[in-house]
Amino acid sequence: MKVSPDARPERWLASLALVIISVISLGNVVTRYVTGGSLAFTEEFSVFLLVVVTFAGASVALRRNGHIRIGLLERALPNGPRKALIVLQWLCGVTVLGLVTWFGAKLTWEEYQWQSLSPGIGLPQWWYIIWLPLLSGAMLIRQTQQTWDRLTGRLTDEP
Repeated sequence: MKVSPDARPERWLASLALVIISVISLGNVVTRYVTGGSLAFTEEFSVFLLVVVTFAGASVALRRNGHIRIGLLERALPNGPRKALIVLQWLCGVTVLGLVTWFGAKLTWEEYQWQSLSPGIGLPQWWYIIWLPLLSGAMLIRQTQQTWDRLTGRLTDEP
């Protein structure tokens, strides 16, 4: 029996973010119903947490080989060229994720230096942005793990 690869930290993070979104949204609905007003922070936090859920979920999907890919050519190739294609796919993914990680880290550092505040509630903007390079870095790791598993035969694509 093959064990499905997992990305437990990202799963926990995405689950926690969804729970927090649910709680603050429920709190906002109750507050709006009771007082007629709205909590100021809920939209800002919800949008930020949705980004966290998106990147964490993408990392889990990478680890589980769940991203959409056209495998027709891959399955038609003999083993040697197939492995070369998998490495090419890895290089393309790592290039994109590396750029996102690099520029996300650069933006986080600039926001930290400039001491920019969020428009809604005035928290430091880098608190929100730091999750971009962290989670795209996690995706880099998961992409590499998935590629290694595919190259060594521990992870096979469905026919």
